[in-house]
Amino acid sequence: MASVPTGTTFWIASTFAAAKTVTAISNAAEAVVSATAHSFVAGDAVEMTSGWGRLNRRVFEVKSVTTDSFVLSGADTTNLNFFPAGTGAGSVRKVNAFQQITQVTAASSSGGDPQTVNYKYLESDVGYSINDGFAATQYQLTMDADAIGTAGYDLLKTLTDVQTDTCLKMMSRSGARLYLPCTVALNDVPSLNDGQINTVTAVFNGNNRPIRYKAA
Repeated sequence: MASVPTGTTFWIASTFAAAKTVTAISNAAEAVVSATAHSFVAGDAVEMTSGWGRLNRRVFEVKSVTTDSFVLSGADTTNLNFFPAGTGAGSVRKVNAFQQITQVTAASSSGGDPQTVNYKYLESDVGYSINDGFAATQYQLTMDADAIGTAGYDLLKTLTDVQTDTCLKMMSRSGARLYLPCTVALNDVPSLNDGQINTVTAVFNGNNRPIRYKAA
């Protein structure tokens, strides 16, 4: 079903729990992570640190749990070329809380597009093109400049200063979610345009690929 932007909310991770050691990650359609006494529950958002580059620094939701393991919803690690068996261990930390970013007037994304390498053999008059991964994803929010002093605005300022890893969460009116691991850059100099409200912009520079979840 088609949807419109109205009702979309944006959130930024405000606090993380202490990191838990990950002793193993399975190769599965949805990876099983071994972490002793992790205390996570289904629905938690967690940031992975892993020897697998395609998993490292990404944020996923926890699908199901046992005392010493949990399933990463949507984390397909079946390809042994990308996820060599036994080498994905690292750590995991839970997002303890998200702070809403309010008074957003517009949102846009850039990057994430395929990177290509073009080449040609001397004996041929036709070129070739192969995929070489993806460009970094970037998200930009435009906000009412008078949002200054709100909890979300103040957190963006702090994260801009310290440049620590965090996570942007976007939730549509339907309940679909997107998580983008990122750092934050807030430009708090207002943009002034006649006939429009004064605005500021915040850019979220992706650390790895985002993940989207459909509405429950």
